[in-house]
Amino acid sequence: QRFLATKEQFHAYLRARGEPDGQAEAEGEKEKEQEAKEKREEEVGSCQSEPPAKRLRSEDPGEDGESQEDGAEEKEPVERKRARGQNKSRPCMKPNHYEQNRLCPSVTQVGHGEGGADLFRGGAGGSSCSRAVLALSLGKHMEDGASLGQTHRREGKVLVSNSLPKELQHRLRKRRFSFRKAEEYLRALAKPPGGGEKGGKATGSSVEGQELSNCTAPRESLGDGGLQSPDPTGSEEVSSIKTIGPVTDEDVIKLRSCEKRKLEIQGKLYLAPLTTCGNLPFRRVCKGFGADVTCGEMAVCTNLLQGQASEWALLKRHHTEDLFGVQLEGAFPDTMTKCAELLNQTIEVDFVDINVGCPIDLVYKKGGGCALMTRANKFEQIVRGMNSVLDVPLTVKIRTGVQEKVNVAHKIIPRIREWGAAMVTLHGRSREQRYTRSADWEYIAECARAARPMPLFGNGDILSYEDANRALELGVSGVMIARQVAALFCACRGALIKPWLFTEIKEQRHWDISSSQRFDILKDFTNYGLEHWGSDTQGVEKTRKFLLEWLSFLCRYIPVGLLEHLPQKINERPPYYLGRDYLETLMASQNVEDWIKISELLLGPVPANFTFLPKHKANSYR
Repeated sequence: QRFLATKEQFHAYLRARGEPDGQAEAEGEKEKEQEAKEKREEEVGSCQSEPPAKRLRSEDPGEDGESQEDGAEEKEPVERKRARGQNKSRPCMKPNHYEQNRLCPSVTQVGHGEGGADLFRGGAGGSSCSRAVLALSLGKHMEDGASLGQTHRREGKVLVSNSLPKELQHRLRKRRFSFRKAEEYLRALAKPPGGGEKGGKATGSSVEGQELSNCTAPRESLGDGGLQSPDPTGSEEVSSIKTIGPVTDEDVIKLRSCEKRKLEIQGKLYLAPLTTCGNLPFRRVCKGFGADVTCGEMAVCTNLLQGQASEWALLKRHHTEDLFGVQLEGAFPDTMTKCAELLNQTIEVDFVDINVGCPIDLVYKKGGGCALMTRANKFEQIVRGMNSVLDVPLTVKIRTGVQEKVNVAHKIIPRIREWGAAMVTLHGRSREQRYTRSADWEYIAECARAARPMPLFGNGDILSYEDANRALELGVSGVMIARQVAALFCACRGALIKPWLFTEIKEQRHWDISSSQRFDILKDFTNYGLEHWGSDTQGVEKTRKFLLEWLSFLCRYIPVGLLEHLPQKINERPPYYLGRDYLETLMASQNVEDWIKISELLLGPVPANFTFLPKHKANSYR
């Protein structure tokens, strides 16, 4: 009770910098900050001004019905909507004041030649590079024209893998990449079960018998097994992996499904794919606290096939991630199967996951995410097709169903096992529930029994070691530490609120972590972010953006030493309280201004006209 405070007391304490008699000092500091801010605005200018459409929209009446411009006509009050879902009308927050000092792409990607001799030579049209001076000055600090893209290597060890080479991107954009296995599977789908010409409804049953017989038939009887002669047409499968030496059986013989590497992760802690917040620096933080299995952010298969660099960045893997997978989203067997074959040839992963749990309309209306649970035919074709071209295990993440009171997962899971999936992760909510209500762990236990012998991971409401213990007692193979917020994709909240949750589960204790220790975690994230995104102006601001998104979840943590009863429940929203020191109170604030203040302690002052709005409304509840 002694820590409870009113909203006014809470914000007065933060304005006073934690000093009871520091009101006057706080006002003076506030004036100084305002003067410094105005000075920065004059120097840099409005580099982050909103685009015209956004500015016009901001002049419309606000949520409370009052006009935001003086002298505007008053309108009837509008009922405030519940803060949930995405902030789809976020202001333009991408700074552009560093564009004039941006490095030449030839340096950041492939280098500018030896000694920078060609920096000032004209290109095909005779024009010189406008960023040549910056590139030349950078070359003095790099080894023999090495590119920035190659700096993820230290002492001969690759620190970050799964990057997109320019040569591969060019082949994808020109549609010169070979999808031989995927095309064979798709041609088999086009044939009716009884044979004959193309026609009828394509199903996965036409290849089911072949897949089942592959595990019992000898090698010589396989259609594409055994040693094969070179393709008479002269076409060859393009692979990014260069090999030297004799051709072995592994090069020409396709693995049977029963011979694939097994996914041994039963009883391990799985950090779920986290859109926006589940980036590589955050996964490194969670690995430091004991996460066993990590997975990259959900990637859209069509964007990967088009060679989009921003989508391929979601596949990057740090060398400390010993069990790492990627999650794909798609709605059709052709794109998903081709994408699986592409990743199988070009990146290093331990498993590939299919997202069949995404609840948002943007994905659902296109037939992806949860919609696949209602499209059993396409769902089967996708699972069978991806499994046929992958050399690593294939996993699937689903929800209990689409409608709130109609659970169908227990019917689908046995079929997923028959289709060849190695594991299923079940989120204990339906699509209509999104991330509200409590996860139904009793139903998850029922599905775990239906999935045997295939392992099933449970997902939902894990925020303490007691929650994890109760889940494992129900019979699931493991727990996926997750967030339950109105998010863009199925992701996790427990690890976002307290990333040290993995340590608590493994050590079976509640950790009353101090504010200084939590600040050290933010320091680590900042250092990882600057290492991953760069320490130039652009990298600093990108690190700040993702730090602020994470802080919108971290503020929900209630220190163990302040709780009347343990443990904290994931959907509990505490009243205003004062922490045991100023930093602990600052970290409990739900105001964007206080999150920005924490980011300034780590990354320095924000640029002029800096604005931030969390991606999800429910992150910063009121």
